[in-house]
Amino acid sequence: MVPSEAPTHPLPTLRRLGSTVFSNVDAQPIAKAWFVLFVEAMGDATAVIDLLVDDDFWRDMLALTWDFHTYEGKDTIKQFLANQLPKFNPSAFTLCEDLTGLHMPYEDLAWIQAFFEFDTIVGHASGIFRLVPLADGSWKAHTVYTSLEGLKGFPEKIGFPKNHEMNCGTCSERREQEFVEEEPSVVVIGGGHSGLILAARLKMLGVNALVVERNERIGDNWRKRYTSLFLHEPFWCDHLPYFPFPPSWPVFTPGLRFADWLGSYARSLGLNVWTSATVVAVEPSASGRRWTVKVVREGGGERWFEVNCVVFATGLFGESTDVWPKDAFNGQLLQSSQYRTAADYSGKKVTVIGSGPSAHGISLDCVNHSVEVTMVQRGSVYVVSAKNGISIFLGLYVEGGLPIDIADRITLSFPNKFGELMHRRMTSDIAELDNLHQLIFLLEGLRKVGFKLNSGEDAGALGLVWSRAGGFCIDFGASQKIIDGDIGSKSDSNIARYTPVGLLFEDGSTLDTDIIVFATGYADARETLLKLLPIHLHESVQPIWGLDKEGELNSAGRELGGRGPDGKKLSGLWTIMGNVSLSRIYSKFIALQIKAYEEGVFGRGY
Repeated sequence: MVPSEAPTHPLPTLRRLGSTVFSNVDAQPIAKAWFVLFVEAMGDATAVIDLLVDDDFWRDMLALTWDFHTYEGKDTIKQFLANQLPKFNPSAFTLCEDLTGLHMPYEDLAWIQAFFEFDTIVGHASGIFRLVPLADGSWKAHTVYTSLEGLKGFPEKIGFPKNHEMNCGTCSERREQEFVEEEPSVVVIGGGHSGLILAARLKMLGVNALVVERNERIGDNWRKRYTSLFLHEPFWCDHLPYFPFPPSWPVFTPGLRFADWLGSYARSLGLNVWTSATVVAVEPSASGRRWTVKVVREGGGERWFEVNCVVFATGLFGESTDVWPKDAFNGQLLQSSQYRTAADYSGKKVTVIGSGPSAHGISLDCVNHSVEVTMVQRGSVYVVSAKNGISIFLGLYVEGGLPIDIADRITLSFPNKFGELMHRRMTSDIAELDNLHQLIFLLEGLRKVGFKLNSGEDAGALGLVWSRAGGFCIDFGASQKIIDGDIGSKSDSNIARYTPVGLLFEDGSTLDTDIIVFATGYADARETLLKLLPIHLHESVQPIWGLDKEGELNSAGRELGGRGPDGKKLSGLWTIMGNVSLSRIYSKFIALQIKAYEEGVFGRGY
């Protein structure tokens, strides 16, 4: 994965700004005064730049472009505004005064945060600005965020008025789901949470989408993989759009319960889902539509669809990166994605290769089912406590806190480059809190049994997520089991090869086992896409994960093509992958882009 370039400037600390600020500052008049000048200046890029500090950021998500961009520094922002303001003609600005306030995340960091709304030639948009204090007593913006919230003339079909026709569950609806009389406009490949969330977004915009899921039931991917495991985020982070969890929902959702919830989600929202169906090819169409999609159904033959848009919701990664000769070991080999539950391995010895979240979860599941398990560690890992790690990393998402859509907007309003700097501080905060709460003894205990640890501070947790999608682990109880010896651990030598009964290590030691589970990471997520696309398009498929030079995700949650001369041939292809919150956030933008494609407004002003 290619990391983004480092931020040009450090955090806007009060010391760097040469200023001070008091917690009782009246944020409202300061924000109002700045906003008046901002609105007046929004027809003139030079005038806008005068309202920003030198080391500023402007992040735009579809509001003033049709893609995601983070512009850093006055010269870059000025060029962006000079190009785009005349094309999108922003107007009707409104300051959301009830969401304006002073924020001091640290003693040396302070800003006034405010929300605003505006219109463009194509839609309704929102924004967030953050003002920092300067040495002369004035306030200027360090960060401006703009995002598209809806298309003019095409509101979501929610609230009043609703459809009052009495045809729910009728034969007509069932025929529509089978696409007997018409074809879908969009095919979504994958019926996990990402694919279903996007299908729901599209339906609310009046876009006819078909979700193709290879498993027999919706949620089977969760039933098969997470039988005894949990989502690692609190439920208030993982709400699905239009269908939030009930207030009685457990804080950490059991995998089986979440699988059942996905089935209820699809049925309750009336989503078109074909189960036991597999997409086997996605090819450029010879007709007026962009793509031809071949779907094979179990017991139902095959269908060809001509669609404008295809979305790959095929999972976070490709296949396991470990490929060893399988005939040398007489036992069973599994990837972590194939693991179901330790109850299947009663009386067996299990070896888990890896030490990240999946390895910890599988090992803990084995212990809880009285299955002998050993974790083989190959590299160091950053371990944080669930109590402190979750509360700091997910600080906006707290039970009884901000509405989920507001929290999502605030999260997006921090450019990823800026977020990485903040997360490095958060990493230090977590370490300090963990020390205060006795986790230091847990970490020392891990070190004493030879478990390899690192502090994570160089990259910060966010940097590890974007660059590696791993490298850290939130502890839910496995660490103490490792210290106590309930989970065996081996980290003193690298694996040399298989033996018929287990593993041989480079130092000559051996480990006998019946089952080996690889929790070692996965290959490039593009692998799944490339299997479906014709060979002549493979070079045009951009990286999925990692950050580009602007600090935006390469292709996750974005269109695969259309951002350069060679990418144009891939217009109409998107990816949506990641955890529930990431899918919830980016599905909105994908759905708006697809709706704009369908209505012929995509690209206006670009």
